Amino acid sequence: MTAASRRPLRRARTLAARLLVAGALPALAPSPDHARAQPPAPDRPNVVLILMDDLGYGDLGSYGAPGVRTPHLDRLAREGVRLTDFYANHPSCSGTRAALLTGRYQQRVGIEWPLGAVPGDTARALAPTPASLPRRLRDAGYATGLVGKWHLGWRPEFRPVAYGFDEFLGFVCDAVHYYTHRGFAGPHELHDGDRATRADGYLTDEITARARGFLERHRARPFFLKVAYNATHWPFQAPGLPPERRARPDRLRDGTPAEYAAMLQRADSGVGVLLRALDSLGLSRHTLVVFTSDNGGEWLSRNAPLFHRKFTVWEGGIRVPAILRWPARLPAGVASRQVGITMDLTATILAAAGTAPAAGDPAAGAEGIDLVPLLAGRRTVERTLFWRAIVPALPDAPTRGQRAVRRGRWKYVRDGAAEFVFDLDADVGERHDLAARDTVRLAALRRLVAAWEVAVDAERERTPGAVRRPAAAEQPPPTDPRAVRRGDARP
Repeated sequence: MTAASRRPLRRARTLAARLLVAGALPALAPSPDHARAQPPAPDRPNVVLILMDDLGYGDLGSYGAPGVRTPHLDRLAREGVRLTDFYANHPSCSGTRAALLTGRYQQRVGIEWPLGAVPGDTARALAPTPASLPRRLRDAGYATGLVGKWHLGWRPEFRPVAYGFDEFLGFVCDAVHYYTHRGFAGPHELHDGDRATRADGYLTDEITARARGFLERHRARPFFLKVAYNATHWPFQAPGLPPERRARPDRLRDGTPAEYAAMLQRADSGVGVLLRALDSLGLSRHTLVVFTSDNGGEWLSRNAPLFHRKFTVWEGGIRVPAILRWPARLPAGVASRQVGITMDLTATILAAAGTAPAAGDPAAGAEGIDLVPLLAGRRTVERTLFWRAIVPALPDAPTRGQRAVRRGRWKYVRDGAAEFVFDLDADVGERHDLAARDTVRLAALRRLVAAWEVAVDAERERTPGAVRRPAAAEQPPPTDPRAVRRGDARP
């Protein structure tokens, strides 16, 4: 095929991609070019990591949501493994994203509140490291791309290309207008690589279209693509808003459950576009698709049957949906109770790509585990996991110093000065505090948290470029946190 003869085909593919985003075309049939693409070997899969923002635990059909259609994410669950006991590393954006890049507790580098939440935070960032997930994959021969939200540093030297992403289209701050793509300090926030850029469409669709293009361009070599949707984070701007309603709202967090559902469904449609693209390219069997959220949902989310929401270490703030699909290695239609956490995804992806660190490697201190052998063998192992939320005061956020540990079925929570113990196997909604009746377990779990805090804080102090805590970040709770309403996300 000559170069000239290829041009109409390329134009047709571009048009088809745009129509797919809009839902105007069915799934694409494989083309002769796609058939010639060489998929990676089963032991070196492609990786597509889809990260939603502020998604509630119970927001998806496969996690019990009534009345909200998420057919494409539900398809992913039918074709893969759905984890019921999976956690975000932190109850807000930046901490979890830092843990994903490093494979370690984000407290070790001081990222434990949403960057930008306190004055001067735009100068703070996760320091680039040669052990970051995308850099390790790039060094192993993978094409690497990020589309969507970054939120780990504003300045040019702290943008995704400095961390090992070959390609980046997205925004570096916490939230942007879905239509104008402006940050709420005023400027346009979209960047293509290191350069500012503009786009015209609804941002969720722009992310989907760019992600699909990445799959097309890199179909003949192993790739790692992180798709970081801004949905379902505020502002609550549903697709199809009339122009008169697209102005920046005075109250950024105003919205309705119907608008939230429409935003979620649009992101679900985007996931459908990407799954169909993998099918049409002949890459589905040898692609590991991972889906999760950066933290629990906010007030428009459905976190049921969990208690509380984002910004807290209660289950509603940290337990999130997680689905892994890899047809070559993982079973289909399985629900696993294996306890997992965001940094496990880092370990899982690196192991799948054959880049697990050797002794003495800078990444050898990674703290996550490879989930694939457990999920493939339908086994579970007991875990001990920790959380600390030191979040500056934010509007409408129940922010105060919080700690938690989960060890097996038992969970300890310290919320301000109050301490709680729960049996999560019997009480996933954290309704029945056992601290007064099981003082021995309370003391043991308290000691675990204290020892972990000493360890991570000591490492933060030794780490060059680690982010320091803002002053007066911890606040006492004004009331007993159990007094807030349980179940759905609104406390």
